[in-house]
Amino acid sequence: MAKKKVLLMGKAHSGKTSMRSIIFANYLARDTTRLSPTLDVEHHQVRFLGDLVLNLWDCGGQDAFFESYFERDRETIFRSVELLIYVFDIESSSTETDFDHFRGVLEAIEENSPDARIFVLIHKMDLVSEEDRQAILEDRQELIAETCQECRVDNFQCFGTSIWDETLYKAWSEIVTNLIPNMNLLETHLNKFCMLCDAEEVVLFERATFLVISHATVDYNEGDTDSITAHGDEYQDMAAGSVDAAAAQQDGTLDTADDLAAEKGSAAAAADVGERAVVTGVPTTKKFRRTAHFDAHRFEKISNIVKQFKLSCGKAQSQFQGMQVRNSRFRAFIDAFTANTYIMVIVSNPAVRTQTMEMNIAQARPHFEKFIPRI
Repeated sequence: MAKKKVLLMGKAHSGKTSMRSIIFANYLARDTTRLSPTLDVEHHQVRFLGDLVLNLWDCGGQDAFFESYFERDRETIFRSVELLIYVFDIESSSTETDFDHFRGVLEAIEENSPDARIFVLIHKMDLVSEEDRQAILEDRQELIAETCQECRVDNFQCFGTSIWDETLYKAWSEIVTNLIPNMNLLETHLNKFCMLCDAEEVVLFERATFLVISHATVDYNEGDTDSITAHGDEYQDMAAGSVDAAAAQQDGTLDTADDLAAEKGSAAAAADVGERAVVTGVPTTKKFRRTAHFDAHRFEKISNIVKQFKLSCGKAQSQFQGMQVRNSRFRAFIDAFTANTYIMVIVSNPAVRTQTMEMNIAQARPHFEKFIPRI
């Protein structure tokens, strides 16, 4: 079992505890108003992907506490840090003090944990008018970059966030995936699975937080007539299962709208995907015609929506297993996958039956158990 020390820092009332509670403690955004300010340092052990433990240090942001962090407790706080997450309140009226604290934190990190990865969240962006949001975000990012340069910090990532939309999930997905080993191997296998299923996209979510771990998107150029087949010996069993499932359905008819609606229920569509025509599990030479993805934040929106639905199931004393979302252009299959993940598969061909896709997922499950990181 691997433990990673994560520092969560920023001025008081910047939203640190609220975002932590939403991501790791299943709070709804509206419920965070009853959280009390953090005093001194609160320690939380958070499990991610089963065996990865985040030793999360949620540090109070009052000026007196920063003085203690920089002097008396400097080595205790900043030693052996794997990740630093620093939160700025975009509406703060004391910008100069905020950046003084940020500068002090960077210097302490460079002194005690020079290999720590640094993430900066510019928070409460929902309070900025939409027409000014991008300009204000870029201005603050520039100030952050200048401060990092002063402290000789070259590697950092910056995100604009809000607890009221998908930006929070986007930032935290990027943060936690930095702690997952062998991501390239996982992405390779996910891409192969995406091609094998003739899917538009495949997305992998962490089971507890529903943060995006990885995704695969198959791009087909208009007029492309290459056949789609499985690659590699390790995929032969899955390929056989997919072909068998497709063959078993050849004599059947397509699902009616009523049948599809009854199979797993429905939910509001949370993604906008392109269109193409394929037959799952069967090589094809049909030309593909796709439209561009219009929403770059579609995965994080899905994280947000499905997690809220899971919480609603829990309040109704029901357990969430999966769902199918469909409209006139695509179907999204969301299902429990490995012990610590959910998977979403997007297909746009109406000839692809639900049973075929469910068998694809079932065939892939034991294979991916070997590659989903068990730290």
